Amino acid sequence: MECKKQKNMTHCTCTYDPCSNKGVCCDCLQYHLKMRQLPGCCFPPAVEKTFDRSFEAFARAWNL
Repeated sequence: MECKKQKNMTHCTCTYDPCSNKGVCCDCLQYHLKMRQLPGCCFPPAVEKTFDRSFEAFARAWNL
């Protein structure tokens, strides 16, 4: 399967600059789920900037 990193980068909202998974959505998702987190693109911009990617932060952000 061909990686579409360049295309994905136009939609990636991650503000963590040293992230090596930017644009590689499959690796990003796998990394965060392993850590019981969600990727930054799942959060509103203000919450994404806190770098709290926990499931709990996701529920609070979306009032779930």
